[in-house]
Amino acid sequence: MAKYKTEKEMLDHYRSSDYITPDGYTSDIAIFTIQSYKKEEKAPPVMKLSLMLIKRAEKDKEGNPNVEGGKWAIPGGFVDANHKETAFEAAKRELKEETNIDGLHIQHFGVYDRIGRDPRGWMISNAFYAVVPEELVEQRKASDDAAEVELFTMEEVFKLDLAFDHRQIIEDALSFIKKDMVQTTLAKNFLPSEFSLSELQRVLLTVGEDPRISTDSVFFTKVPKLPFIEKVVDEKGQLKKTKRNSFRPSQLYRFNNIEVVQSVYH
Repeated sequence: MAKYKTEKEMLDHYRSSDYITPDGYTSDIAIFTIQSYKKEEKAPPVMKLSLMLIKRAEKDKEGNPNVEGGKWAIPGGFVDANHKETAFEAAKRELKEETNIDGLHIQHFGVYDRIGRDPRGWMISNAFYAVVPEELVEQRKASDDAAEVELFTMEEVFKLDLAFDHRQIIEDALSFIKKDMVQTTLAKNFLPSEFSLSELQRVLLTVGEDPRISTDSVFFTKVPKLPFIEKVVDEKGQLKKTKRNSFRPSQLYRFNNIEVVQSVYH
């Protein structure tokens, strides 16, 4: 084996062809929201966690058969190395290009690199998730690469014919959402800036049953004492209330800027 005296000399003799390298580098984004279904006036709406998916076009831009065409997938695409793009930057760009949604907070949660996960070759994907208020996803629209873009409840998602290994990515993203919902103030992304405790409770329960949250006596006693939630007052200093989901007025709350460092609702 040759020995080199300097780093430059070593790099001059380095050959990437000596190693197996990926055939592509992509970013995929699981976009969650909570859909509200109002059944009757003054009754709390039914809330369901939903996921945005695109239906891959049957043909690509050149008119050739598209890989996994006709299947539903989470938005994503290739990282643009020519513009020195990072996977995070690619995720934000692809989100805008494929759904017309921009400016969201996205969180990285995994890397998927199993050989054989994509018929085109060894593709490595960085996976992200975003949480989006329901009204914002109304901006969604399909791009050239997507025949359709739609919202599905989680029950509906797992009945679909999903592209690549996106079922596994979605399952993993859902697991992270469930953890973050009770360990952080993630719920604020699904709520109006001012909300009632019952609205907060229903949002938290969209990701799974937890007796410490579903039991009213426990939840409504503990949550008002949490340091990162505060009551809302009006310009006169009076407690602000709402009747939007009941005939009886409910106190409005909001999240403040106190940093959360532990499981918050338990």
